[in-house]
Amino acid sequence: MGFFSKIKNIFNKKEEQKEDNSVKLYDTGLEKTRNEFVSKLSFLGIKYTKIDDEYYEALEEVLINADIGINTVTKFMDSLKKRVKEENISSTKDLTEVIVDELFIIYVNNESLSDKIVVEKGKKTIILFVGVNGVGKTTSIAKLGYKYKNQGYKVMMIAGDTFRAGAYEQLKEWSEKVDTYFYGKDNADPSSVIYDGLEEALNNDSEVILIDTAGRLQNKDNLMQELSKMNKVIDKVIPDAIRETLLVIDATTGQNGILQAKAFKEITDVTGIVLTKLDGTAKGGIVLAIKEEVNIPVKFVGLGEKMTDLEPFDIENYIYGLFKDMM
Repeated sequence: MGFFSKIKNIFNKKEEQKEDNSVKLYDTGLEKTRNEFVSKLSFLGIKYTKIDDEYYEALEEVLINADIGINTVTKFMDSLKKRVKEENISSTKDLTEVIVDELFIIYVNNESLSDKIVVEKGKKTIILFVGVNGVGKTTSIAKLGYKYKNQGYKVMMIAGDTFRAGAYEQLKEWSEKVDTYFYGKDNADPSSVIYDGLEEALNNDSEVILIDTAGRLQNKDNLMQELSKMNKVIDKVIPDAIRETLLVIDATTGQNGILQAKAFKEITDVTGIVLTKLDGTAKGGIVLAIKEEVNIPVKFVGLGEKMTDLEPFDIENYIYGLFKDMM
């Protein structure tokens, strides 16, 4: 049955690893979604004894309410109905594993399960952070800086958001707390600040360079030009750097986050998403919607408020954290 053996293996493996800190974080971080989403799925299995149009409608509603997204849900339902017919499944109880299976397939889509950022000793990795104001961009930079600093890398933060009141001071404060290199100037041209910051990064041999940018999306043309200019500066100063542009999205904003992802994808080459506050929402299905509707991988998820609670995204931990009570 398709991926069944793989799904079973994932759950068995994660059960063995459940004391692992990363698995625990996903377990507790997805608790709100699991309690809301899985309890409704389980109730469907009790309320409906046979698989019919009424059951499908109820299932569709549960999935949409979990913020999986209408387009993703439509594709999912088509695949599910096809499997039910092909595999002659008649009982809703037998459908649980197929549902988990199909949601897993939606995210993986024959692609690599791992989409990690490449960071290597002695090389330079430059990560540009984009996103609207208030989504947790600066704290995500701080948490990522903390992570890489603890892994033994030389880290530098550059305050490329030069006009928002307090942005420079906020990042500087975080840099001091995390104990990283820092460069910034208030009310200066963002690209010139990044240029000078990168020059300093060359001088102090920083290996991971995290760059904050302005969160304005009201005028897309201006932001597109600004980000294009920043990327040209990076190309000029450190042309051989490993490059990432991470879009920070607040998971609690739901479908608005999808709209932000689509808007930013239009104006710059977004290589990955940082999904903050996933622990604060009962609609953790947004992870699946982002991948399906925008085709940008989620690279980090925020699963708590502590500095250590920003985790590299792991589809197996996610599926386990979401469905462990059903399997």
